[in-house]
Amino acid sequence: MPPLLTTAKPSAFPLWRLLLLAGFLPVLLGIPSRGKAETEKITSLCSIHYPSDDRIPWECRELKWGDTPYRLFGKHWQDVLRFNRIDRRHFLGDVSIKVPKRLEDIERFTPMPPTWPEAEAEEKFIVVDQSEMFLGAYEHGKLAFSSPIAVGSEGHRVPNGEFRIDAVDLRHESTLYKVENTKRPYPMHYGLRFYIQKGEDKWISYWLHGRDLPGYPASHGCIGLYDEEMQKKYYHEPRRPILEDAKKLYEWVLGSRHDPGTFHNIKGPRVLIIGTPPL
Repeated sequence: MPPLLTTAKPSAFPLWRLLLLAGFLPVLLGIPSRGKAETEKITSLCSIHYPSDDRIPWECRELKWGDTPYRLFGKHWQDVLRFNRIDRRHFLGDVSIKVPKRLEDIERFTPMPPTWPEAEAEEKFIVVDQSEMFLGAYEHGKLAFSSPIAVGSEGHRVPNGEFRIDAVDLRHESTLYKVENTKRPYPMHYGLRFYIQKGEDKWISYWLHGRDLPGYPASHGCIGLYDEEMQKKYYHEPRRPILEDAKKLYEWVLGSRHDPGTFHNIKGPRVLIIGTPPL
């Protein structure tokens, strides 16, 4: 069974975040703001269908500015975020999300099966289901934990197939993409490389790593997990990081191995990628 989710109460919705969302604070302090495409591409997560949606009755609710997950959903706030594959930084006014009619139905929410028989002989095995936008970490075929993910957008799909984690990098950075509205390389903290593909004029690496989760396919080919530690550093929110699935997966993959904190090769778990993204 997946471990219990922490139910720590996030801090109250502060004035500085209202200013940030309104676009004033980034200008005053030089904070990178959300790009136009990020906030306008999808305004209703209710339009995204996952196979597991059919098992849980839900209704569509439009968020108001000032709403917070904890204020609306109490101890189930993380479950609702997981159900929508979204992080706190994208819990925004005027965005519609799926809200189960009974919050108890999504306690410890995961669409990943509790067992993966094909992995019984594997000490560690990772399954990425793009149809569900969820990842499962298995130990001898039993689900140890799971996480919502961000997958590749149209034109940047993550390839399906079987791979193996062959390198890790605690503080990896993209050589191709920048933090929006800045010249800073996009952070790929807790990076786990699972595939290298030869492009037209260069080699392209695919990683599992920490990033934003907006609730829809948004990456350039990598697979992203919750990393609020990174978001606080680069976007100055949330004030108190809680969701850190990228770190959890990274530490699980490494196990007792020594980590120098820099790029290095390993023979890590196999990674199975299946399914088709919902968009």
